[in-house]
Amino acid sequence: MPSSVRTDTAVEIVDVWKIFGNDAQAVLAKARSEVSKQEILEQYDAVVGVADVSLDIKRGEIFCVMGLSGSGKSTLVRHINRLLEPTAGKVIVDGIDVMSLSPKALQQFRNSKIAMVFQNFALLPHWSVLDNIAMPLEIRSVNKNERMRTAERILGMVELDGWGNKFAHELSGGMQQRVGLARALAADVDVLLMDEPFSALDPLIRRQLQDEFIKLSAVMEKTTIFITHDLDEAVRVGDRIAIMRDGRLVQTGTAEDIVMHPADDYVAEFVAGISRLKVVKAHAVMRPIDEFERENGPLPRDVQRIAEDENLSTLISLAIDQHGPIVITENDRDLGVVTRRDILRTVIEGTEVS
Repeated sequence: MPSSVRTDTAVEIVDVWKIFGNDAQAVLAKARSEVSKQEILEQYDAVVGVADVSLDIKRGEIFCVMGLSGSGKSTLVRHINRLLEPTAGKVIVDGIDVMSLSPKALQQFRNSKIAMVFQNFALLPHWSVLDNIAMPLEIRSVNKNERMRTAERILGMVELDGWGNKFAHELSGGMQQRVGLARALAADVDVLLMDEPFSALDPLIRRQLQDEFIKLSAVMEKTTIFITHDLDEAVRVGDRIAIMRDGRLVQTGTAEDIVMHPADDYVAEFVAGISRLKVVKAHAVMRPIDEFERENGPLPRDVQRIAEDENLSTLISLAIDQHGPIVITENDRDLGVVTRRDILRTVIEGTEVS
């Protein structure tokens, strides 16, 4: 495998296109000339799965790719471990050009660099839980004692102590998904691909697994590309979110960026039902202190202060208990000021103060 160059970018997707159908290169030329996806389907019997997508995914972040069914999110992610070959474009993981790898190098890359957690668990029913978790290590020819020790340790991390000798089919859906996650963690790879891993689970179990995954991610510091069709899940889990539609990337940013500044009507409709209370931070609501003082006079000496990364819910709680302004700070430095009116405008209109 070619040597990798370590940077702050873990995964780089560059101008990736995927055309399904005959004569993909000819169809690609039409797609690049802005012939619509529907016209290509009707005229050429081809499907544009991914259209000119570029992304930089930072090392250690949870990056959510979301969209409705048919948006291209799962198709895009399957290029990262080369389960799909792009019609055009590049995928670079840790400095490695994935598309340039020979079959042998690609196998090594998949075994050592990247792991995937599937929606349908993909467990071997006739194997024990421990054997399922240890499978990536067995593929690498790790001796049995070492791989069982690793599997036992990871089993505890996903809160399945005592279940190691059970067969996969004896576990509930939520427990099976824990085993799938544990198997990916046991591989100790740099990049995790998670394709709607919790979508088949009941809401309560799904939320519990989201919580556990967030905690594990903070400890393991893996780069994770997380596929979901659920914006609530993306907001809860992701450091950043990419929204796709018809194979194209519509908007990328933090949950706060997307909720406060939707790129178009499609995104605005998508985020309309999201509560801003836990998403919007204090810095997005504040306005300059000098502007406030021009209108209202000097700030009171006993003014309440709050960190810039506190959420809107905390601001509302403070505003209930006091009538005066709230100063937003960063490292003990005053950044801006928020009033009750500013908070109400953000809650009601969904826009920050101009």
